[in-house]
Order: sequence, then C-alpha cells, then structure tokens
Amino acid sequence: MKIAIIGIGSVGAAVATAVAGTGLAREMVLFDRDGLRARAAAEDLGHAAAFSYDVKITAVNNYRGVRGSDIVIIAAGANQKPGETRTDLLHKNVAVISDIIPRVMANVDAAHVKLIVVTNPLDVMVMLARRLAKLPAARVIGTGTMLDTARLRTILARQLSVSTQSINAYVLGEHGDSSVVAWAPACIGGVALDDFCRQTKHPLTAATRQTIEYRVRNAAYEIIRGRGATWDGIGAAVADLVRCIANDERRILTVSMSDGAGRGAVAMSLPRIVGGAGVLATLRPKLSAAEGAALRRSAGIIRKNYDAI
Repeated sequence: MKIAIIGIGSVGAAVATAVAGTGLAREMVLFDRDGLRARAAAEDLGHAAAFSYDVKITAVNNYRGVRGSDIVIIAAGANQKPGETRTDLLHKNVAVISDIIPRVMANVDAAHVKLIVVTNPLDVMVMLARRLAKLPAARVIGTGTMLDTARLRTILARQLSVSTQSINAYVLGEHGDSSVVAWAPACIGGVALDDFCRQTKHPLTAATRQTIEYRVRNAAYEIIRGRGATWDGIGAAVADLVRCIANDERRILTVSMSDGAGRGAVAMSLPRIVGGAGVLATLRPKLSAAEGAALRRSAGIIRKNYDAI
C-alpha cells in the first residue's frame, strides 16, 4: 500500500510516524511545499524505520510524487494557536484545501483512492474536499471525533476504574465546540452506563457528566496552551483509521463524512462502519431528546460555516 501525506508540519510529521508504525505501508510519500522540511522528515523517519518496519519513505514537493497512492492524508493548513478556535482557521484553510485537492486528484486514481482529511475546521474541510475531489462521500473521510471519543473513554476509564477497551461511548457531531457526548447509548462491557455505575458503586452525577463534557471539548485547548499544538493523539487516530481501511476491519469509528444531498448535506461524526472501501454504513444511535437536539444544533453550525465559504 502506498500512502501519501500532504503537509509535514507538527501534525503531519506525527501522522507519518504513527502510520509508519502500523507496518501497513510499503511506501510512504511525504509532501510539503518546503522541500527541505519534507526531506528532513523523510530522512529522520527512514532512520527510525530501521528499528521497526521496512518501508520506502520519500520526500517530494511536486504532486507527481503522490501517483499510485491508495490513501492520501491531508494534514496541511494553519494549526490552532493558543486562544484560537478551530473555526478561526476557516478561511485560512479553505484556501489551502482548495489548492491541494485538485492537484492531488490530477495525480491519483479516482476510482480507488481514499482521502483522509485532518485539517481544521475538520467537518467543513471534509465537505469542501469532497466537492472538489468529486469522489463518493464514503471515500472522503475526516478523522472527525475519533480523538474526542478517545478522550471521553480515557476520562471515563479513570473515573470508573475500568479499561478504555471495555467502554463503548461516543462523541458525535462537530469536531469542535458543539460536539455532543452521547450518554444515552453508552455502555460498558455490554452493560448500560447507568447500570454499570450502580453495580460498581461509581456514580456519575449530572455535575460530573458536565465536567467530563467540558474536559473533552477543551482538551485540545489545554494541550495547545501547554505544548503549542496537539499531534500525538491525532497521529494515533489517523494510524488507526488507516489500519481499519487497509485491513478491511469493518470496525465502528466516529469519522466525519458528508451525509445527505443538496442544501441538506452536512459532514459530521456518527458511528460508522469503516472498511477497505471507506465508510460502509452509518449508524444512528438512540439519543435522548436533549442529545438529539444538540446534535441537530451541531449540524447546523457546521452547515452555517460551510455556507460562509
């Protein structure tokens, strides 16, 4: 499998490291307008590969280098700075994506390629990338709330003294400030969350849930404040998505994909079955009335931001 990564800043470099660590790529191409940065990243990652998987890693600053790619990961664009929201990046990154996608599509096989979008504001960029690429929605996939969901499960695991692997709980909607924690369908080990809390005597009060929601939505801001950017989490999320596609695993991931048609179309995160062909099916969990209303509000915000471009 040949995988191309567009944009080798802090996020793109972390994505490259994580994807290389899956051992699934026979060839990786690192594209950046700054050829020196791309070459340095390819050289460094090539040295690291000597300790793990044998993968051919090359650096390019010409889009011809992405030819033959099975998956193209779009990690280019302005990153959040302290105090910025993802939406603050909207117009900066519209220009970036509008330049990249046509150039990528001119050099890949449109019948088979899958695009993975990482650039923020994620859901709007998925919609824009799909429109420009003219690909089926199932093959233009945003990492969506995969990382938000991982944050939720991590916090719950610590709160409830149970492994994250046993927690089945999702964050839905926008990868942003209007994301929705779906408490109603959450379960642990096949036991409904409320029942689990009663049985294990780990209560989750309304106040505790609000605190958890706040921590999930603000995790990125806290990391950016202390570190300048987030990269390890999103790198791992992209690698997991690549693994799911490459191995046709058909796992359920909260990825972002354009749903609907015409003015009603919007990209947001829902539980989706992901496999070798991209998104294979979308699931609609049973939400509470309040959660359903919040999800519709989130979709409306995404659509409003898309219309603004």
